[in-house]
Amino acid sequence: MPGLRTILLLCISNVFMTFAWYGHLKELKSKPWWIAAFISWGVALFEYLFQVPANRIGSQVFTTAQLKIIQEVITLTLFVPFAVFFMKEKLSWNYAYAGLCLAGAVFFMFRK
Repeated sequence: MPGLRTILLLCISNVFMTFAWYGHLKELKSKPWWIAAFISWGVALFEYLFQVPANRIGSQVFTTAQLKIIQEVITLTLFVPFAVFFMKEKLSWNYAYAGLCLAGAVFFMFRK
């Protein structure tokens, strides 16, 4: 089942991506930017180790645009708990509104 395997791999990839892109804002704030960049780059390697095979597998059943929308839905789905629980940001209705916009994107990208 390439579609399910793609989504699972993209979820794993996205966990690494989220920490690579935003984790340094909390954990490495006192370090010089270049140290944060190198550490983030190392974390991003693991993102790519899952993302590249996910997109190769997914391209068998999804268009490139559909893969991108799937990735964006996964990003928001995983980012919200990251922002709230790890970064200690306040949960707002803006996340729900963004989710509705993504639902619209999914509708248009996957309609026949």
